[in-house]
Amino acid sequence: MAWGDETVGLDVASAGLHISERIGRDVAGRLDLEEAIEASRYASHPYSTLPKEWPSIVEVADTRELPLALIERYNASGGEGTAICGIFPEIRRAWASVDDSLFLWRFDKWDGQCPEYSADEQVICAVSLARTRPGIFVEAIQYLLVLATPVELILIGVCCMASGDGSDPFAEISLQPLPEYRIPSDGVTMTCITCTDKGRIFLGGRDGHIYEMQYSTGSGWRKRCRKVCLTTSFGSLLSSDPSNIFLHMFRWILPNDFKFGAADPIVDMVIDNERHILYTRTEAMKLQAFDLGGDGQGLVSKIAEGKNFIDSRETQHGARRSTGSRAVARGGKPTIVCIAPLSTIESKRLHMIAILSDGRRLYLSTSSGGNSSSIGGSSQRPSSLKVIATRPSPPIGVGGGLNYGTTPTSGRVQPEDMTLKVEAAFYSAGTLVLSDSSASNMSSLLIVNQDSSGQQSASNNFGMNSRNNRALRELVSSLPIEGRMLFAADILPLPDIALTVQSLFSDAEAFAGLCESSETASGKLWARGDLPTQHILPRRRAVVFSATGLMELVFNRPVDILRRLFESNVPRSHIEEFFNRFGSGEAAAMCLMLAADLVFTEGNLLSSTVSEKAAEAFEDPGLVGMPQFDGTTGLTSARSTSGGFSMGQVVQEAEPLFSGAHEGLCLCSSRLLFPLWELPVMVVRGKVGPDGRYEEGVILCRLSVDAMKILEIKIHSLEQFLRSRRNKRRGLYGYVAGIGDYSGSILYGERNWFGAQTRNADSGNVSATSKRQRLSYTPAELAAMEVRAMECLRRLLRRSREALFLLQILCQHNVARLVQGLDNNARQKLIQLTFNQMVCSEEGEQLANRLITSLMEYYIGPDGKGTVDEISENLKEGCPSYYKESNYHYFLAVEYLEKASVTMNALEKESLARDAFKLLIKCPESADLAHLVTICKRFADLRFYEAAVRLPLQKAQAFDSKADMVNLNGDSGHLVDKLVLREQCYEIVMDSLRSLTGRNGNSKEFNSSQVASGPSLDQATRDNYIRQIIQLCVQWPDTAFHEHLYRTLIDLGLENELLEYGGSDLVPFLQSAGHKLIQDVQAVNAVRSASPSVGDPRAPSQAKYYNLLARYYSLKRQHLLAAHVLYKLAEMGSESAESPTLAQRLLYLSNAIIQAKTANSTISSVHSSTDATDDGLLDLLEAKHAVLRFQIKIKEQLEPIVSMLENTPGSSEIAPDDPSPWSNLIVNENIAESAKERVKELSQELKSISQLYNEFAIPFKLWEICLEMLNFSNYSGDADSKIVRETWARLLDQALSRGGVAEACSSVKRVGSNIYTGEEGRLPLEIICLHLEMAASERVTSGVEFVGDEDIARALLTACKDEPKPVLSAYDQLLSNGAILPSPNLKLRLLRSVLVVLREWVRSVFAITLGTTAAGAASILGGALSLQQKAIINQGARDKITSLANRQAFPPFKQYMTEVRCLPLPQNLIEPVYKGFRDLEQVLFSNDFQQHFSAAAKWWSASCKIAASQPTVWLLFVAIVISCPDYERKAKLTVSDNFLDVESCHQETAFLATLLPSLEQRAQTKT
Repeated sequence: MAWGDETVGLDVASAGLHISERIGRDVAGRLDLEEAIEASRYASHPYSTLPKEWPSIVEVADTRELPLALIERYNASGGEGTAICGIFPEIRRAWASVDDSLFLWRFDKWDGQCPEYSADEQVICAVSLARTRPGIFVEAIQYLLVLATPVELILIGVCCMASGDGSDPFAEISLQPLPEYRIPSDGVTMTCITCTDKGRIFLGGRDGHIYEMQYSTGSGWRKRCRKVCLTTSFGSLLSSDPSNIFLHMFRWILPNDFKFGAADPIVDMVIDNERHILYTRTEAMKLQAFDLGGDGQGLVSKIAEGKNFIDSRETQHGARRSTGSRAVARGGKPTIVCIAPLSTIESKRLHMIAILSDGRRLYLSTSSGGNSSSIGGSSQRPSSLKVIATRPSPPIGVGGGLNYGTTPTSGRVQPEDMTLKVEAAFYSAGTLVLSDSSASNMSSLLIVNQDSSGQQSASNNFGMNSRNNRALRELVSSLPIEGRMLFAADILPLPDIALTVQSLFSDAEAFAGLCESSETASGKLWARGDLPTQHILPRRRAVVFSATGLMELVFNRPVDILRRLFESNVPRSHIEEFFNRFGSGEAAAMCLMLAADLVFTEGNLLSSTVSEKAAEAFEDPGLVGMPQFDGTTGLTSARSTSGGFSMGQVVQEAEPLFSGAHEGLCLCSSRLLFPLWELPVMVVRGKVGPDGRYEEGVILCRLSVDAMKILEIKIHSLEQFLRSRRNKRRGLYGYVAGIGDYSGSILYGERNWFGAQTRNADSGNVSATSKRQRLSYTPAELAAMEVRAMECLRRLLRRSREALFLLQILCQHNVARLVQGLDNNARQKLIQLTFNQMVCSEEGEQLANRLITSLMEYYIGPDGKGTVDEISENLKEGCPSYYKESNYHYFLAVEYLEKASVTMNALEKESLARDAFKLLIKCPESADLAHLVTICKRFADLRFYEAAVRLPLQKAQAFDSKADMVNLNGDSGHLVDKLVLREQCYEIVMDSLRSLTGRNGNSKEFNSSQVASGPSLDQATRDNYIRQIIQLCVQWPDTAFHEHLYRTLIDLGLENELLEYGGSDLVPFLQSAGHKLIQDVQAVNAVRSASPSVGDPRAPSQAKYYNLLARYYSLKRQHLLAAHVLYKLAEMGSESAESPTLAQRLLYLSNAIIQAKTANSTISSVHSSTDATDDGLLDLLEAKHAVLRFQIKIKEQLEPIVSMLENTPGSSEIAPDDPSPWSNLIVNENIAESAKERVKELSQELKSISQLYNEFAIPFKLWEICLEMLNFSNYSGDADSKIVRETWARLLDQALSRGGVAEACSSVKRVGSNIYTGEEGRLPLEIICLHLEMAASERVTSGVEFVGDEDIARALLTACKDEPKPVLSAYDQLLSNGAILPSPNLKLRLLRSVLVVLREWVRSVFAITLGTTAAGAASILGGALSLQQKAIINQGARDKITSLANRQAFPPFKQYMTEVRCLPLPQNLIEPVYKGFRDLEQVLFSNDFQQHFSAAAKWWSASCKIAASQPTVWLLFVAIVISCPDYERKAKLTVSDNFLDVESCHQETAFLATLLPSLEQRAQTKT
């Protein structure tokens, strides 16, 4: 954490931990009043006074006489009128009434105003002031004046008006009569009135009952004001509604003076506004407690009441009250003169105090539980009223005769004339004022305050010594007064001070209720004592109303006493005495407050002399001491009492104790930061979800700007004082500087400066150092350690002041609007952020930077209200650790980008973008990742991609400046965090690529407005920018980034750009990525096998990397390497993340074959060394390709079986007409499951041909594929021929059972055409022919199937690729072997087939004559003539036939005809066969055939010539010729000069006219 030269993150964090510990210790060690009173039972000196030479703790600030109008009115009544008086501190007014007149005037100053109010000749018997309830009166009426007369109860509105300058909010008041809020008292005389802080009004009657005066706006028949009795069962009926007839009847039957017993009037009532309890005191000293509900607005219920709370045995000693019976005092019984509630700050267990006429105090509780139970809020309500403890009365004669020191009360018996006679008393927040009339000549005020010098942290004291330090000790002082005290009250601070205190301490520990009333905030702080609050609160003041006038008292705090000592220039011994009494730490803290001007001085500035003397005392070693070792732990001996050495005794090493100056700085700093430190900086004014997370509402700063300003000034003043002390080398700074350079290693060594310090011993001396006591540090090191610790605290104060300054700036710019620019996660973190975290943590600084960024958006956004320079000067001056120079450069660059986005000048746009880039490149740490995304997006919109690439990469490099990722330094968690941050930076660069490819990343804009992206780009421009970004990325020397880049290019489909512009590490990346993916997937598969639910939906594709590698090799003309990579892809096993399909493997092998052939055919000297020819690889690839095709066929044959299992439950029979090889089988579940497993196995990896044949084809009876694999394997020899013949027999049987002879013929056609190559032995035609002919004969004879005479012969011809010779040879072999042809019908069928073969043979002869194949001749006759066909050699048909006959090309027709004649079959069966052989022989050797043959040759030649010039006419001509059955007419049509004789072929022309459009279309296509 780098926060500049003056503020170092490690130092601030270390000091922050110490402040947190100090605040926690102070809060935990705060004593409860009950504990202090209990401890004082064992203390012999509960009271003390200050030395005579010291200023008094209480002074009379001013005395004022009563207003003249009041005196005149009293004198006019002859001194016999009814007069009561009091004070309203809320409006700074005193009041007094004489008979029916009420007077109000200022008690803090005389302004000449004393308004009088008359009660219509009714004697005023009680007066009080109440806050108005909201929504009833106009806003100007802030308070209600409540008057009670014997006849009626009156409410009067009080309006307060401020002075012209606003400094005095109570400059004027006006009374507004409210006629509709007057009700009769029903004959009850009210003796006292009290009001809650929420506006409820309670009245105590002389009849002993408690009443509540309720008021509202009124609705319907209900009146606006009524009186309700709370202490009788008729309370709900006895209202002052005139319409209540029952009331008048009851009053008539039971008049007011009719009593069932002696009435006990209520003489005093007080409200506990924290616990919502009402206490009353009667004339007979009966105490009552009433519960007002958990929120103070509930129904009033009586808790308890009691008498005889006073025990005479406790007259001299304070003690905890027992539960036994109370004894009655022997002498005059003291009375209760005053009751007052105790705040929760004073005690959780004690709730009320009662002051007796002899000066003793009774502490009562309303809780019935143990000592730890407390009442507060609505969780636990009061249930009893009992005395818990008592406090002895203070001594008499303090004013002049009592010497300095403590005053014992234990065992001291005071004479009766020395006993206090308290006439009136006042108690508030630990201060007790007693009006004593024990002296005969004049009364005096006895003031009792808590002794601040006895305030010690309870956590630091143990044993009996701890009990004495925890005991309640009080200071007693006395002031003379003319007349007795009639009333006393606190003078509350002005509202602005009260609001500041409320803002600071409203959320602090035990101050949650301060949000209800800002005036009570000061009172609760006073209850904490003077030491923790004297830096923030003014001196406490009180006003005493006596018979002669008003007396304003001011209570000096310890710091005020020290200030007076410095101003009086007292001897040094007095200052030493002050340090001894309060302790060096507390005294040094007060000196620091005076020296740094931290004390609230009420407008009186401290003199420079006092500040200088305080600074000298703070630096005086004689007063604050020097750092040393703690003697309580450092002097422990390791030797036992017997003189031997104790091996088992633990020897504690001495701990250093810093001086009082360091302790004072810690105290002062922790008290300044207490209202902030562990509390949130922001609050939500709105709704918070049930889980405590932010849902909706307005986020505001918890503290007001004024409160933060006050704290900032004080913290800044303290830090400046410490800085000047360091610069001037005063105190220990000078001592350390005298030893050497205090900025060197002694001062700035790596130590924990706030804990116990130990020196690291050598490893060889560990045993020795653990057995004996030694001194760990020299005095110089101890001094340097303290200076270093104080420097850390100074830096913490500096950082805290800057944080407060920043918060003020944010509040001034509407922080609720600024946080709207944050995302929900950042807002939630901001709500939970404490001031401690904001000052000391990395997350706090990040959130502060986010807020600063939102603030800068206000100035530099599209609707900005200024420029960067306008706000930057304040930020750089006020919070330089949060807003550094680099931040200034960053926001200035953002401002340039904002200007560039709106300017239309291209040159200016580029110049601004370049200037912004130059600023940002200097400060890579300024922008966080979220805003770096926005910055780069803006550069991308400006087409300045150099910045969009270099800035994120520089940020990534800054995250790993020590190259830990490269060297693998540090723990794995730390490396993973760095890797995540770097990858986030990489993604910013990739977003620029995605935006150009149309795949925009998720990026948050700098402000709510969208930045214009400029005109749309054409594809060529986009491609240029893409290439520019890729080249910039490849140039950056970061291998990890290159890998990220390559993966992104692959994901974006930019493989071509990757292969073209990839760096030298591209090939290793592709190789290692593919290999790494294999290992990752193997690990994933292992996890999946252990837990089937585990999956990886985002598993990468290894094939993609290898495919790119093959393309790269091919692009670089390294074809042999490409072939190897493709072969590896085809061989990829099932362990791959995305195992290729069989079709993909086939494609890989095909491409590998192409690459291998290219490598073998390429002859280049450049690649001769890397792409040597490899014929073996090519043969291997071709063989693999063929085997893979077999595998695909097998898989396709098995898939229908699997689908059948999935579609049909259980076993099912395949339909007979199913073309599947399994149509004749009953497919049961086992076979289908086996097929499913085999299909899955075939899909995963390549199989060898042996595996395919033995494990797949044979078990599932795929005989066609078996024959193809046997043919591919070049089976030869007798054994192999036997296997082939058996396989053919199985295939034919399978086909016959499946679809009869037709299916068998189809199988022969499919398989034979694939196997037959013209070689003998490849195709066992004799077996096939005999099998088919016998099956056909049987099926025809039985009538199962009709088989045509040409079906089998043509199937065999197709299997032999239309070569009749092998087929005819097979038939000849069968006909020559009479043993296998026992049936004449079977032999006749074979002869019919022979006839078919002979006809095909004649057609082949015709094709040979025309110079083409038999298939070619068929296509010619069908009209599919090639335009490039050359003229046929024109030679005589007879010559060709003769030549063929000489070579014995024609079969023995005579023999076939003889075979037919010899068959013992009916003539009608053999005659057609015989005639067929005869006609065929005659045609071949007759003259007509030779002429027709010659005509056909001429027709072919002519048609070839015309086809080139007139394709449409040629098509029509060819169609007509083909359709003409007469050779003669064909010849005539062919040799005609007009080429098309319409007259001679009229019928054919008419028939084909309908086909002309399609023929023309075909002709155009052929052309």
